[in-house]
Amino acid sequence: MQNMKAVDILLVEDNPGDIRLTQEALKDSKLHNRLSVARDGVEALAFLRRQGEYANSPRPDIILLDLNLPRKDGREVLEEIKNDDDFKRIPVVVLTTSNDETDVLASYNLHANCYITKPVDLNRFIQIVKSIEGFWFQIVKLPPE
Repeated sequence: MQNMKAVDILLVEDNPGDIRLTQEALKDSKLHNRLSVARDGVEALAFLRRQGEYANSPRPDIILLDLNLPRKDGREVLEEIKNDDDFKRIPVVVLTTSNDETDVLASYNLHANCYITKPVDLNRFIQIVKSIEGFWFQIVKLPPE
C-alpha cells in the first residue's frame, strides 16, 4: 500500500466545524489521502481550474460538495463541474444539511453522483465520511484522469 497514489479529495465547505470533522474522519483512514478545502464555490472552481494560488493544486479523485456556500452556491458549482469536459467524470458527492426534496432532485438533475444529508450527531457525521471514503475508494472503480 505504500506505493499507492494518495487519494485526492476536494472538500467544498464553509463550516469550520464540518471541515474539522471531515479532517478527523479522514485522518484515521486506512487509505493515504490528501484533503484540500475550498471554502466557497468561487474558490472551488479556481482550485479545479488551477487558477491563481491554486496553480499547483492536485486534480481531485472525488469532490465532497456542500450546497449552501457563499459567493457561488453548490448548485452552481455542481452545474459548472458537470458541464465541463475536463471535470464531469470526477465524482461529486453532495454532502449538505438540506433535506429538501427540491435540492435532492436538482442535485441529481445536475448529475451529482450521490446526495447525503449531513447528520447533526457528530459521531454519525464521522461515520458517514468514513462510509463515503470506503465506498468511493475501496469498492468503486474511479475513472482515470
